[in-house]
Amino acid sequence: MVGLTIATTGGAMAAKPAQTDHQRTLAYWTPARIANAKPRDFVRTPGGGFKKGPGQNAKPPRPGAGGNVTGASWTHSGQIQVKSGKVVFTLNSGDYICSGTVVNDNQASVSIVLTAGHCGYDGQDGGFARNWMFIPNFDGAPTYTCANTIYGCWTARALVLDSGFTTAGGFNTQATKHDWTFAVVPAGGKSNTQLDATVGSFPISFSTASGTTYAFGYPAAGKYNGSDLTYCKGTPANDPYNGNATIGMACDMTGGSSGGPWLTGFSETSGAGTLNGLNSYGYSGIRNMYGPKFNANTSATFSRSNSAPTSNQIVTVTP
Repeated sequence: MVGLTIATTGGAMAAKPAQTDHQRTLAYWTPARIANAKPRDFVRTPGGGFKKGPGQNAKPPRPGAGGNVTGASWTHSGQIQVKSGKVVFTLNSGDYICSGTVVNDNQASVSIVLTAGHCGYDGQDGGFARNWMFIPNFDGAPTYTCANTIYGCWTARALVLDSGFTTAGGFNTQATKHDWTFAVVPAGGKSNTQLDATVGSFPISFSTASGTTYAFGYPAAGKYNGSDLTYCKGTPANDPYNGNATIGMACDMTGGSSGGPWLTGFSETSGAGTLNGLNSYGYSGIRNMYGPKFNANTSATFSRSNSAPTSNQIVTVTP
């Protein structure tokens, strides 16, 4: 058994009624702001720490084996294209982009989007993200105007994170172990409907990814342009340079793909599978993508988001 402690925080996202905040966020994201948002990525440095943007000289072994796909355009369409999408948000230092995916929930009034912890919170850069917005199936009509996308845009009324991430004091090994955000989004899009009712959602497993795993995202740095749903396929392995606390696979996706989903039991024909991880960080110059091991903490964080909170939340799990 674990004990569950929940801290509720207000902040900018909870200061106004949900609909007013939704309208404000939509108004904030002009095409120019979305176009100028920067990839929110972290890489490991030679000294064993992490920093934003490209790192240098870190050369861990590549996980996985033959048969990997290390970064290719997704051309099969299907559920993964529709249920995943681009995330944009604001921290004190500016506007950023990540990736995200719609998760199964049991609420009629809200939907839930999974992304990385660092795509929802930075204690050294203003705390909880503001102007948090999700654009599903961005690949289907890669435009920076919500009205011209396939389904429109959804904004978050609450971001839910694990205290292991929010108390880490920066992006470090502790943070990588808890690098997930569950965003709670009310009705939105072009028809003011529920996100999961519009595009569907994926089941989620709270066990460590293993076996053949697919990773997806919208990488926007280096050779990628941020408009194309990209994928990797491989077998996850522990990251020995991070104390085996996280797992990774051979993959060359870059910044902007953070928060994109990992799926097991995945069908390339239908694009269906089960969520069991996400893109978190990499090593400059090495075709690896790493992410947290989903576990009881992930489950507790999700459970709180699945209670339809109206303000930002930090969840603490104690033994």
